[in-house]
Amino acid sequence: MSMTMPALEVEGLRKTFARDGRPIEVLDLDRLTVRDGEFVTIVGPSGCGKTTLLHILGGFVRPDAGRIRVHGRAVVGPGPDRGMVFQEFALFPWRTVAGNVGWGLEVRRASPAERAAVVDRYLDLTGLQEFRDHLPGELSGGMKQRVALARVLAFDPEVLLMDEPFGSLDAQTRETMQEELTRIWERTGKTIVFVTHDIEEAVYLGDRVMVLTARPARVREEVVIDLPRPRNVAIRKSVACLEWRNYVGDLIRSEANRAGRADLRPASRS
Repeated sequence: MSMTMPALEVEGLRKTFARDGRPIEVLDLDRLTVRDGEFVTIVGPSGCGKTTLLHILGGFVRPDAGRIRVHGRAVVGPGPDRGMVFQEFALFPWRTVAGNVGWGLEVRRASPAERAAVVDRYLDLTGLQEFRDHLPGELSGGMKQRVALARVLAFDPEVLLMDEPFGSLDAQTRETMQEELTRIWERTGKTIVFVTHDIEEAVYLGDRVMVLTARPARVREEVVIDLPRPRNVAIRKSVACLEWRNYVGDLIRSEANRAGRADLRPASRS
């Protein structure tokens, strides 16, 4: 694998959906690259196509045009090189924490010894070891999301795709999970693409924030976040962090306003 080859590369991505018999152009993305080990967050106006983009990257939705490559390999559908974490925890309620984390290894027919070692590793990494025998119904929302993350990491994907994974959590738990995720990312070196509607979250987590335009989604700006790492509460409260939040927020508001004005225009007459 070339050290200079992007972990994820998108070219000429297009997607249109039909609604009430009319085509709705959702994505018009010329180019997007993510480097190995980079943490990229994606934001944009509500309904701009962020989740659709992530589901296309995951191989769950087929684009109308364009190419996606992971370390140079074409993406034609879901695959073990990409792991997806959703806002919904999607845990098996009848399986213990350890059973949920090890599920993918069972599907891959890993040996019991390998399965046990991998499960132990990711339970340790996510701070779940003492809860290994608990069922999901006995866990808090934040702990359920840790289980979902550990389960995906156990697959050892090359790229981790995260679709607003902390969106259903309360504010305090959300901050805790952001700090946990940065710690896990620093220890594993995974490439992460993280979709969120929370501007502070995008700035706090990301090496780069990709700001998408209103529909159809294009890249309005790639904002390089030069806040130092490792990031902590002091950085979250810093003036520099606030300035980045304001800058990204202004970009999104500008796009939302532009979309609103477009919606108010009278329909053209043919």
